[in-house]
Amino acid sequence: MLTAQSTASPLSFVRFVTGASPALLTVVAMLVAAAIALPVLAVLQNIFVPSQGTWRHLADTVLGDYVMNSLVLMAGVAFGVIFGGVLTAWITTMCRFPGRRIFEWALLLPMAMPAYVMAYAYTDLLQFSGPVQTLLREWMGWRAGQYWFPDVRSLGGATVLFSLVLYPYVYLLARAAFLEQSDGMLEMARICGYSPWGTFLRVALPLARPGIVAGTSLALMETLADFGTVSYFGVQTFTTGIYRAWFSLGDHTAAAQLSAALLSFVFLIVLLERVTRARARFHNTSHRKQLRHVYQLRGAWAPLAVVFCAIPVMFGFLLPAAIMLHMALTSGDAQFGARYAQLTLNTVVLALLTATLAVLLALSVSYAARGGGLAVRAANRIAGLGYAVPGAVIAVGVLIPVTRLDHAFAAALTSITGSNPGLLLTGGIAALVYAYLVRFFAVALQTIDAGLSKITPNMDSAARSLGFGPAATLARVHAPLLWRSALAAGLLVFVDVMKELPATFVMRPFNFDTLAVQAFNLASDERLAEASTAALTIVAVGLIPLIALARMILDPHRVAGKSG
Repeated sequence: MLTAQSTASPLSFVRFVTGASPALLTVVAMLVAAAIALPVLAVLQNIFVPSQGTWRHLADTVLGDYVMNSLVLMAGVAFGVIFGGVLTAWITTMCRFPGRRIFEWALLLPMAMPAYVMAYAYTDLLQFSGPVQTLLREWMGWRAGQYWFPDVRSLGGATVLFSLVLYPYVYLLARAAFLEQSDGMLEMARICGYSPWGTFLRVALPLARPGIVAGTSLALMETLADFGTVSYFGVQTFTTGIYRAWFSLGDHTAAAQLSAALLSFVFLIVLLERVTRARARFHNTSHRKQLRHVYQLRGAWAPLAVVFCAIPVMFGFLLPAAIMLHMALTSGDAQFGARYAQLTLNTVVLALLTATLAVLLALSVSYAARGGGLAVRAANRIAGLGYAVPGAVIAVGVLIPVTRLDHAFAAALTSITGSNPGLLLTGGIAALVYAYLVRFFAVALQTIDAGLSKITPNMDSAARSLGFGPAATLARVHAPLLWRSALAAGLLVFVDVMKELPATFVMRPFNFDTLAVQAFNLASDERLAEASTAALTIVAVGLIPLIALARMILDPHRVAGKSG
């Protein structure tokens, strides 16, 4: 029972954000939505601004490559993540074979491996001077030019690596869809004479389509947002073009216009996901959650299932992690000194600051939308769109207004004091944290929303009957119930910031690097052994929320049978 003397235990600090006035929640929600929308608006307003001839030069030379490479990359990654994610989800959900219980969570491990870290590992393994080609030449007696070997640093290599890293998005959502499907429908498919393969193609797959499309959309947005992998492999995409226009050509307008073109790709992906989800009308009318009709794999099918599930785990996590670990332990160039400690401190401070702010703001915005009007709910939707915007676009969108504000502020101070203070905001920690919040606020918001949706509205009514206002209800009633969701949200944002490269690479302060930037810079100079330490640290931190996520997806109503 609620009492007027109840205290806010784990999350009482939200009082600082919510304050005493319920109107403050609405103000916070509107301000956060405006902050999320500002970088996108700053980019879009430059679409029709004449550039310095850069746009025509890009159109005549490399713009076609940007478009074609991005489209080919998206098509290849879409096929890879759907093929790997859907089949592994179906096998681990509906089939019994040795090792199934291990593969259920092990198939998530590649999510902890940033694509650019995997690119460094496989480049070291497969390049001409790497161990694979060296052994091949020794065994076969070949010399350079006498044999053909696939080039990992290519568009095809990038497609394979992205597929290995990003298929867990589809695996997660497809597995959830398969677990929720009615046991009766699968039984009816058997009665109608469908084989296991026919049941999968004609019943289970169509029912799981919305989840598969949503997972594929997330994977494609991550692909478009990537900078480290495509830049290291020399693949020209819109992201690399944005950095080239900004840094090499010095044309901020052209960079913004390229960012707007990249946003159009993201918009098409989001539109496709929404249209597909809107047309899907598949409902589970069964109240049974336990799937009893599973397939016991026998003969050659059992080892085939083991091999199929082991391939993405081996090549998507174990092998690249082992390569980086070997380089860190055996090379005298690996960095473990004061420089490494400073990089780790920089990264952790940025991640902690961003995660704390994201959770506090997400609590306020989500709760404001719970009982707010149309404007507040619309602000909640806008605030949740940041994750769909690539880091490169956010960096450009943040730098344009912040730079203008900085110049105006400097001019005002110069006129008053007679001395130019320089740029105070651009290239500072505040602007970088703001870019992180725009990029990853949706992660915290969606997690908090999920937790808040499980709290019955009757709790709000009971709190109001005791004289609690909205702010006090959040601080004293909802916060103690949301601490697990808040912790999960903060952890996810923390890890995302640890791995983030594009926005950090553009907006970091002078002489201020993070582990991701250090790994990229060293790898770009072909100093992979020195980059291994920073890369391994990023991977190790990424495993922390992944372990919690793996425990969450293992449905308590498990498939019958304890084999494997």
